[in-house]
Amino acid sequence: MRTPQYYILAIILILLSLSSCSNRRIYTAPDIDAGYLFREGPDTDTVTIADIPWQEFFTDRYLLEFIEEGLKNNSDMLTAYAAIQIAEANLDMARAAFFPTISLVGEVQETLLSNGTKGKKILGYSTPQYTLGISSTWEADIWGKLAAQRRSQYAQFLYSLEYRNLIQTSLISNIATSYYTLLALDEQLRITRETAELLWSTVETMAELMDAGIQNGAAVQQSLAAYYAAVVTIPDLETQIYQSENALSVLLRRNPGPVERSTLQEQDSAFVLHYGIPAQALSRRPDVKQAELSLRSAFELTTASRAAFYPTIALGIGSLVGYESTSLSHFFRPENILASILGQITQPIFAQRELKGNLKIAKTQQQEALITFCQTVLEAGQEVSDLLFSYRSSLSKNPIRANQIKSLETAVYFTQELLIAGEANYTEVLTAQQSLLSAQLDRTSDRLEQLQYRVELYKALGGGSGSATTNGPANRTILGIK
Repeated sequence: MRTPQYYILAIILILLSLSSCSNRRIYTAPDIDAGYLFREGPDTDTVTIADIPWQEFFTDRYLLEFIEEGLKNNSDMLTAYAAIQIAEANLDMARAAFFPTISLVGEVQETLLSNGTKGKKILGYSTPQYTLGISSTWEADIWGKLAAQRRSQYAQFLYSLEYRNLIQTSLISNIATSYYTLLALDEQLRITRETAELLWSTVETMAELMDAGIQNGAAVQQSLAAYYAAVVTIPDLETQIYQSENALSVLLRRNPGPVERSTLQEQDSAFVLHYGIPAQALSRRPDVKQAELSLRSAFELTTASRAAFYPTIALGIGSLVGYESTSLSHFFRPENILASILGQITQPIFAQRELKGNLKIAKTQQQEALITFCQTVLEAGQEVSDLLFSYRSSLSKNPIRANQIKSLETAVYFTQELLIAGEANYTEVLTAQQSLLSAQLDRTSDRLEQLQYRVELYKALGGGSGSATTNGPANRTILGIK
């Protein structure tokens, strides 16, 4: 007579032989030629600003402190870390599917049977059955379904890490942009106040010339109107500064309040930004990585859907090791020991239409993920190209703007001297002063624009995504981009 050990060994051999029939498909990242993804073509220097940690890319000490504070306290960053914990828990559950489930089983069974009489007591009483033991279940992953599901969850876990990186790059960009905007408003307020003082001196000059009979009352009133036109913009600028301080404070997850800062003149907005080759940028960008990981997850789920067509082989379903007796007295005697082992093979028969539907859905979702990935790559190239051109175009305005301001400063000086000499009228003086104010404000806007382009290009190239101040696992996903 064959022993139970013989059957167990036979089942193990069958499982091992079936494992060689596993139909696992190896995931390969999509092959994308990104050589001409940037309209400008690849940079001659393969070094990219994205290689620079944000602690070195930004040099303003106040801004560095704000970024560090934001990465620790910002609500979006905390939410991203919560998403990582959820993805990690799902991954742990997928890994646990490879191991047997062990349960403690306690059962009391009493069966009432008919006594076959027509009296009042139709049901009789049978001897109760008491069971206590340990039950175990284990499913053999012959066709790779569980492994595919685990790999899909791992891709989702990496996706959550890239979500954290995406939030981080966006947060760094938003903090820097908000900070630079605040500095630009400070500069505009300073220029406006200085211009107001200059206009007031013109008002006094006009009044003196009117007393001397050189100018009339219209000149004085026009000068006052120009002065008030400049002064009336100061409350608006102060309001914008107040609101910008509050917005930056909330971004740092602190109560609205004043923000300590430097000046716009201390910021270096014009320098060469190396962007490297497109493959470098795409392999760093969190959104591109997310799109590729979604494709990877969809591929594994398609593999799991295929594996669902094959038989499910389980060992130990309903198995029990413990004690069983009809009496609780002396329940734990050796003669009451019970051991049962059950192997099971389940082959879907009437669920084929459902399985085919699930496979079709999985294939379609995989195709959608591939389309999304390709589109994300194209949009990434467009974003970098647009920013590179815009930044260079903005820099080209600097020498022109400098010459414009220099000419207007000279014009203001000449018209004031000519006015005193009686060779120029007041409209020429006011026009020169207002043009100078407008040009100075435009130069401030130019500097802010260039700082913002610099920050956005750093973000678009994937900079700032791998140097979080808080602890977090690193992402080692590899894209098939060349």
